[in-house]
Amino acid sequence: MNLARASIRRPVFTMMVVMAVVVLGLVAFSRLQIDLLPEIELPTVTVTASYEGADPIVMERLVTTILEEIISSVPGVVEMTSRSYEGRSRIRVSFAWGTPIDTVALDVRATIEDEINELPDALGSVRVSKFDVDTFPVVILGVSSKLDPIELTDIVENQMRYRLSRIPGVAQVDPWGGFNREIRIELDPDRINAHGIPMGDIISALRDANLDLPAGKIEDGKHQVTLRAPGEFSNLEQVLNTIVSRESGDLVSLRQVATVEDTYEKLSRIIRVNGDMGLRVAIRKQPGQNTVEVARQVLAEAKALDEAYPQVNVIPVSNQGNFIERAIVNVSRSVLYGGALAILVLFLFLRDLRSTLVIALAIPISVIATFALMFSSGFTVNLMTLGGMALGIGMMVDSSVVVLENIYRNRREAGLSVEEAAETGAREVTTAVLAG
Repeated sequence: MNLARASIRRPVFTMMVVMAVVVLGLVAFSRLQIDLLPEIELPTVTVTASYEGADPIVMERLVTTILEEIISSVPGVVEMTSRSYEGRSRIRVSFAWGTPIDTVALDVRATIEDEINELPDALGSVRVSKFDVDTFPVVILGVSSKLDPIELTDIVENQMRYRLSRIPGVAQVDPWGGFNREIRIELDPDRINAHGIPMGDIISALRDANLDLPAGKIEDGKHQVTLRAPGEFSNLEQVLNTIVSRESGDLVSLRQVATVEDTYEKLSRIIRVNGDMGLRVAIRKQPGQNTVEVARQVLAEAKALDEAYPQVNVIPVSNQGNFIERAIVNVSRSVLYGGALAILVLFLFLRDLRSTLVIALAIPISVIATFALMFSSGFTVNLMTLGGMALGIGMMVDSSVVVLENIYRNRREAGLSVEEAAETGAREVTTAVLAG
């Protein structure tokens, strides 16, 4: 028994099936995640390396070219593009579509580690990262205050950051533009030359004096005590009193050849929030989490932080969740408008309210049923899926018109009864509609 015959002869059963599908679709829709785009995994990895103080030509010769030779030995490489900057190298490696990017990233990292001895000893870390839409910040917060910059950075790093990272669905919280504390030692060249102290001796003396090392164990019967020798600097006086040279029995301290200042690192980027110096805090979500829900919780926590720290001003600078909501609402509205206009045009051409209502009921039922399929397949409500629904509505209206027209032809031309015309007309075009 085909679908058309079963639906005509068992209307109650058909109605129950339709209602069950509608209920499942509504439940699935309430649980569907909302995102801007579907999960995209490009077969591309980026390799970045840092070499402090090297100009672009040196980076190209000593780092970028060697890394390219190492990476080219990884199977499956399709294309490589590189750029060398002052103190930094960036290589973009593309693989064939369908390549498992996680496995490829591990292969690239392992290959570089095996050949790391070919690179300069002073080279910083070599980082391998893959492209992932989920790595883009969901929310960017701006934090400003009249407090001392170092104190503001300490509040953001040690208090606000951990409150934000505890939010369910948050993967990473990255402050940008912080005023990191730095003990700056400015050497006096004339004094150093007068004492005849090599630069390496000063560096070694500071390094050896600022240590916190284990000092072994003491065992007494059943008891065991672990010892350590705390020797790290705790204030500026200890730094100034560090002995950097011994000239003929005379001790030369650091204060005699340098000035020491407790300050913050030189800023490489300046961030202003409403005209005031501040920081930006980027919040990234965990893969598979609902972007809109995570953004909503982050904004609620940001408001709580703003109230908990009266001396600090916390405002949202960028909110991907709000943008996604507006984009989804706009596309959803377009789908509704398109469906309504399609029904109106059908009524104007068919001039039959009954036939138009049949199609008008089929559109929302089909859309709701699609939500159940989306949920079971792991899809999200995004621009792509909603765009597909909009196209599907158009094709469904076309197919409905084809079926109605064939039923009408069998009814008028062949003189069949209503049930026979519905069954025969639907059966005749089933293959064409499914193919479409």
